[in-house]
Order: sequence, then structure tokens, then C-alpha cells
Amino acid sequence: MPDSIFAGIYMTYSTPDIRDSQRYDGPTIALHWVTAFLMLLQFTLGECWSWPAKPVHHLMVVAHLSAGIVLSAVMVLRIVWRLTKGRHLPDASRPVSRVLALGVEYTLYALILAEIVLGYLWRWGGGQAMSFFGVLIPPPFAHFRATPLGWIHSVHDWNAWLIMALAIGHGMAALFHHFVLRDNILRRMQPSVCDVFRCEK
Repeated sequence: MPDSIFAGIYMTYSTPDIRDSQRYDGPTIALHWVTAFLMLLQFTLGECWSWPAKPVHHLMVVAHLSAGIVLSAVMVLRIVWRLTKGRHLPDASRPVSRVLALGVEYTLYALILAEIVLGYLWRWGGGQAMSFFGVLIPPPFAHFRATPLGWIHSVHDWNAWLIMALAIGHGMAALFHHFVLRDNILRRMQPSVCDVFRCEK
């Protein structure tokens, strides 16, 4: 189960020392890119599942629901890790850029969490079970009326587009820092083989 895997990482990974490197620690980097992948996958599935007929349509819906549950666990672990053992690097940008970067980052956190909650409310509020790779999780509350359910659906959809717009802007800003300003901002979140195999220094 994803929860147990992430819990194992959290329990065994030692607290990093920012003097060792100007890169984020392995779990922070991994959780960042896993989140990015899951959000791209979720957006693609949600926008495209109406195109094919059954059974492909059904498989895409199940994949969207399952990935949403995995994303829920990833976001919880990501927040806990950030508040505890996650490496906090010193400021490497100008104050205005730093404020903008933090604003986008925290906004993305809030929007992703809101998107997750809206997804559960839309599914369960419609009287349907969540599906986690075929395991059904029934609604814990009574289904909603058509009007609020439609509102939840609409906000869920528009929020997904807003997340993607901010994420693209975030990525373009990182590329600007790397190719134009030529600083080390992008390298801070660059994956490394040593993060996986724990290379000795």
C-alpha cells in the first residue's frame, strides 16, 4: 500500500543537513515530481475520459479515482515531511521573486488539496463509491441534491485548469532561472541517482 511505503521512507530517512548540498533532500524531490506526474495524469484522464467508449472509458475513470487516492496520500506525506524532516534551503533569489515563488507554491498546495476534497465530494455526493484499483469505498454520507452536486463538479473542473495554469507558470519560471538567469534554482529540485541508491560521499 502507498501509505505504508511512504511511512517507511519517513521513518528511515535521516534528517538532512543543508551544509551537505544546495539541493533538496531525496524524499522532497521525489514527492515533488510524483505530485507533478499525478496531477498531469489526473488532468489528462479527467479531460479525455469522455472521448472513448466503454470499457476504455470505465478504465480511465477507475484510474482517475485510484490516482486521486494515491495523490491524497502523497500530499499528506509531502506536507508532513516539509514540516518535519524536509530540507529548507537558504533564500537564493531576490525578495520580490521569493515572495512570488512562495505565493505560487502555497497557492498550488491549497488548490491541489481543494481539488482532492472536491473530487471526493463529487463522487460520494453523487452516491457513488470511490474505487481504489477495484476496491470500492462506499460514500460515508448521503448523496447531495443535483444543484450543489453540479456546483461541485463545475468548481472541480475549473480548479483543475487553474492548477495546470499555475503549474505551467511555475515550470516556465524555473526554466527562466536556469537558462536566462543561469542560477541554481532548477538544480535544487533535480533528481539524482544518488537519491535513489544513497551514494556514499
